[in-house]
Amino acid sequence: MNPDSFRLRAARPDDIDAFVRIAGASATGITTLPEDRAQLADRLNRSTQAGASSDEPSGEEIHLFVVEHDGRIVGTSGIAASAGFADRFYSFRNEMVVQSSPVLAASNRIHTLHLCHDLTGHTLLTSFYIDPEYEATLAPQLLSRARLLFIAEFAERFSDRIASESPGLADDNGRCPFWDAVGRRFFAMDYPQVERLAGGRHKRFIAELMPQAPIYVPLLPNEAQWAIGQLHPVAELPFSILEDEGFDSETYVDIFDGGPTVDARVAMLKSVKASRAAQVVAAASAAPGNGPSSWHIVANTRRDHFAAVLRHAERGTTDLALGDATCQALAVEPGDRLRVVALEGSAA
Repeated sequence: MNPDSFRLRAARPDDIDAFVRIAGASATGITTLPEDRAQLADRLNRSTQAGASSDEPSGEEIHLFVVEHDGRIVGTSGIAASAGFADRFYSFRNEMVVQSSPVLAASNRIHTLHLCHDLTGHTLLTSFYIDPEYEATLAPQLLSRARLLFIAEFAERFSDRIASESPGLADDNGRCPFWDAVGRRFFAMDYPQVERLAGGRHKRFIAELMPQAPIYVPLLPNEAQWAIGQLHPVAELPFSILEDEGFDSETYVDIFDGGPTVDARVAMLKSVKASRAAQVVAAASAAPGNGPSSWHIVANTRRDHFAAVLRHAERGTTDLALGDATCQALAVEPGDRLRVVALEGSAA
């Protein structure tokens, strides 16, 4: 499947049917893609408004993107400008408690989970989904990394810290070992129910019922202990891309399913550090290249109609000769500014 047939663009309200299909296919735990047409329509409208607004950012904005193959939507990803927005965003923080007894000449290191809101205000990556038949293509790379170029281009509208939650272990019936051992003790709800209530943005009701004291992991059932930091199978691909970007995955886990929550400084992410400004030039005036080429993510710099494609380019070049079809896909013309980044390991 030719990578240059993929195009990422900002989602639109008329993408609602595709989002309904994707929401139905998404795993339990992807709460930012609810199986509710009205809620999805609202999110698409909010995304469009966030892209078009000239107001100062409030942190409430969300941005949704889709990736198309020959015009058909095959995946989506998103950004929430501020985790929690006007409230606290809760996670469990992994810590080790050291206890010792001089009398017994013994000491123990005990894994504990501490309820915290350290990630409140971080920009949050959300809503990743790719149709299974496209998992082995470069579409997931475009879908995940292009949104980092969007954040880099419009840095003033986002936090300088970024995080992303990954779904933890749960079966098709919604049974979740971590939730059953921890959350269910304080909420008379199934895991899918409480995830729908959280909605992917805030979990303020958690503070009202969850214990404030540390949870001693050795006291949990073995199945729940093993689930901490483990991924749902559908999360393995997007999680691997985030790890490659440089996200830390050791500090935080989700308070519902125990899945890993990664975080990083935006400026330290691979795609952000390696991205560069470029300019569209007419093909006739482009200098011939003689250096190694590779697949690049090539993105326009329009917040209202953001788009990105995959194209071969010489590494380090700042002038990109784009054909008419590519210029049309990106809504650019000669002289316009681009943001580009090479995909490592994709040499021609």
